[in-house]
Amino acid sequence: MITLTINGIRRTFDLPADTPLLWVLRDELGLTGTKFGCGIALCGACTVHVDGEATLACVTPVSALANKTIVTIEAMAEDATGQKVQAAWLNLSVPQCGYCQPGQVMAATALLKHTPHPADADIDKAMSRNICRCGAYSRIRAAIKQAAEVTEVSS
Repeated sequence: MITLTINGIRRTFDLPADTPLLWVLRDELGLTGTKFGCGIALCGACTVHVDGEATLACVTPVSALANKTIVTIEAMAEDATGQKVQAAWLNLSVPQCGYCQPGQVMAATALLKHTPHPADADIDKAMSRNICRCGAYSRIRAAIKQAAEVTEVSS
């Protein structure tokens, strides 16, 4: 038995210890906002927050998550920084196909929580694990900068 805190709710699961977090979220809880992209930690579509850090759920076994807090894209509407990121995403029409966007938003939100005023190099480093096959990178960067400006104005 494994107990996980996901989006503020403690839940217990009877699963093998090596079960990837991604499958717990999608198959056990129906939280399908976290996407399966590659399954080998190369694309970032499965990005969630574990104790505030952007984490790839497809390769993170549930056994590594005891006493940690997991947050998914479904909880970003209740997160002040997540709200600013999502608003910037909409304002700048970032998504094209949209498949990678939950992971992109999660990575960007983690970045802004740790580095409220990121330089381009900070953005590049934080977003380097997230691939957008549509090539929306310039809009993603602009949205991160816009969300940082909103954070600065409201602080």
